[in-house]
Amino acid sequence: MAKKRELYFFKDYFEEFYNSQTEKVQKKILWTLRVIEEMDRIPEVYMKYLKNTSGLYEIRIQVGNNIYRIFCFFDIGNLVVIGHGFQKKSQKTPRKEIERAEQIKREYYESKG
Repeated sequence: MAKKRELYFFKDYFEEFYNSQTEKVQKKILWTLRVIEEMDRIPEVYMKYLKNTSGLYEIRIQVGNNIYRIFCFFDIGNLVVIGHGFQKKSQKTPRKEIERAEQIKREYYESKG
C-alpha cells in the first residue's frame, strides 16, 4: 500500500517511550503508526486533534485497559513529526504532557532554522 504520510521521529523522544513498553504494546504502536501512514482519512480512534494547542495531535493506542498517547504534529506536506509518548492514567491528558509536546514542537522548528 502506498504511504499517504511520512513519519519523522524527532530526536529520541519517541524511541525512549517505545523502548520502555512491552512487546505487545510495541506491536500495537507499530500497527497504529502504519494506519497513520497508509489511510486516507485517519479515524479519530487512532489520531485526534487536541483543541487549545498549537496544532498538536495525539496518536491513540489502547492495549487491554491500558491507554497510551503519542504526540505529533504536521509539517510541510504530509510529514507527521512524532514527539514523545506516555501512558495515560486519567480521562484528561495531563497539562504537563501537552506543555512538553508544545516544547518539543518549538524545538523542532528551531532546529530547522
